[in-house]
Amino acid sequence: MGPHPAVAAIRLAVRRVLHDVITECRRNAGHERPAEAARRPAHAAGSPYAETGASGGSLTALPERPDTPLVLVACSGGADSMALASALAFEARKLDVRAGGITVDHNLQPGSGLRAAEVVTRLTAMDLDPVEAVAVHVGREGGPEAAARDARYAALDAAAERHGAAAVLLGHTRDDQAETVLLGLARGSGIRSLSGMAAASGPAGRYRRPFLQLDRQTARKACLVQSIPVWDDPHNIDPAYTRSRLRHEGLPALEKALGKGVVEALARTAQLSRDDADALDTWAAEAELSVRDETGRLECAGLHALPPAVRRRVLRRALIEAGAPAGSLFARHLEEVDRLITGWRGQRAINLPGRVEALRQGGRLVIRQS
Repeated sequence: MGPHPAVAAIRLAVRRVLHDVITECRRNAGHERPAEAARRPAHAAGSPYAETGASGGSLTALPERPDTPLVLVACSGGADSMALASALAFEARKLDVRAGGITVDHNLQPGSGLRAAEVVTRLTAMDLDPVEAVAVHVGREGGPEAAARDARYAALDAAAERHGAAAVLLGHTRDDQAETVLLGLARGSGIRSLSGMAAASGPAGRYRRPFLQLDRQTARKACLVQSIPVWDDPHNIDPAYTRSRLRHEGLPALEKALGKGVVEALARTAQLSRDDADALDTWAAEAELSVRDETGRLECAGLHALPPAVRRRVLRRALIEAGAPAGSLFARHLEEVDRLITGWRGQRAINLPGRVEALRQGGRLVIRQS
């Protein structure tokens, strides 16, 4: 008798990602053999697995190698990340992968250090190694949720570098993806924001999200049937936090008004938006070469001729290259810079995040540190 369907689903999702990580590591090291590359299915570029069943059948394991990559799981102790940790521990024993775990103590609640120590104990009991808890200081910039996220990713980046990890697995589910799309809609963000979270992101694709096609209930059920204890963060039900209100009030109201399937539809929207955004980014990268003069400055006439979606991507790239923090550049900033191209009336220089300024001089757009 096979595992419970929820357990089979999370294991299969993790197995796919681990095969991708192994293949990428071997390719980067120049170790991939032609036969392995030939076996890689076209629908999952970079992954050499061969499915024998859609409901969780076995996948062909790769032969062991001495340069075994380390994969870490970021674990808060909640159902999503504990389910992810259990699947990583199970699959790593069958593949040429070392598995470890990191838990981040945000120091935002009484007893957070004790809970972090409990997570370390549980991960160690799963035979993960290395396992560590990292305490961080959460600032205030961007609001409590953004500040906590920034501190968490900084800690995970540092841990990955410290341990030489090839990848860090995150437990974001399809429900988290739907919430991210709705938050982008509420902010009036562009198509890149609506594309939600990528399956792979960060430096060299460090962060992997195996559960983006699985719902939150599947992860919770997997923990239940395996008797894995989980911790429910009270912040996740605190109405003071925007995502919490969306999760417990907004999405249920949408499903009541529109019927079931809203989460799945939003997740599909994220993927479609990501495909479009990737195509536009590629177009913008190519177009940028054609609108720079011999000194490398942007020509306003050439920019004006570009479609707005492409032009604003060119502008955003140029602002970031000049030192503007990507996370602090909002639509209103790009609109102001764009008006230097499309609505020129002799405006003064525009001050932007990162002490960057943009101004129009002699038919050129000048972007520089102020």
